[in-house]
Amino acid sequence: MYTIQTNASGTRSMEISEKHLETIEKYSLFQQLIDSNGIVDETVLDKLKLNIRSLIASMEENSKDLLDLCIDVIYHNNMKAFGLHQLILLYIKWEREKEEKEEQEETEENHN
Repeated sequence: MYTIQTNASGTRSMEISEKHLETIEKYSLFQQLIDSNGIVDETVLDKLKLNIRSLIASMEENSKDLLDLCIDVIYHNNMKAFGLHQLILLYIKWEREKEEKEEQEETEENHN
C-alpha cells in the first residue's frame, strides 16, 4: 500500500494499492494523458475521467478493476490535479522498481 499527498499543504492524502497501479498499467491510463507542456491541471484530471468513462462504456467484459480505481482514487473527494500529479509520480516510481526487480530476478536465473 502506498500513500500519496493530495494537496500542497499536506493535510490530505490517499491510499493507493498495488491493484490500483496494476489497473493503471493494464489499461495504459496515463499514456498520452499529459500535453507536451507537462503540466498536470484539472483539465488533465477531467480528461482522465472521460477516458475511463469511455473505456468502461465500451467494455463488454467485467470492468470491476476500473470501477474500483474510480471509486477509490480517481473520483475520490481528495483527488485534484495535485493528487493526480503525485499519483503519476508514484506510478513512474512503481514501474521503475518493478523493472529493476524483474531484471534482478532474470540476472539471478542466468547465474543459476
